[in-house]
Amino acid sequence: MHKPYKIPESVLVVIHTAELEVLLIERADKAGYWQSVTGSKDAEDEPLRQTAVREVFEETGICVAAEGGACAAQEGSVPAHHLRDWQLTNVYEIYPVWRHRYAPGVVKNTEHVFGLLVPRTMPITLSPREHVAHAWLPYREAADRCFSPSNAEAILQLPHYRTHCRN
Repeated sequence: MHKPYKIPESVLVVIHTAELEVLLIERADKAGYWQSVTGSKDAEDEPLRQTAVREVFEETGICVAAEGGACAAQEGSVPAHHLRDWQLTNVYEIYPVWRHRYAPGVVKNTEHVFGLLVPRTMPITLSPREHVAHAWLPYREAADRCFSPSNAEAILQLPHYRTHCRN
């Protein structure tokens, strides 16, 4: 049975601390390819915020909790207001190595950028089929380590867009 094609609309979530440290994760399918959390919508009508919440949980184990939601009081969760849509969109050419995941003729992806403020002590649980390592780096170093130019540029924008929250 053929796996459904990926939707060419995705999120990029820059997970960061108040001190501008950025969480990067290394891809399991490409050694040395470091990135922020990314992922495509599961359905055309999936809200982008829902995509961001799902991908953050799937890739890092961090639960973005709604007020009184299922993971609101558990370790590894952050309040929903710590996730912010930066209102930045990137359109880029899909790397040839990953084009087979998309419908024939699809060569561009639209990426929506979010930021997520977490404490530096946040436990990280990687999905081993997707990522093999993680690192916390000062934002400029994190941008330098990213393989994706749009991811690096988003990280460099962190001082302007960073999430300011009290809780």
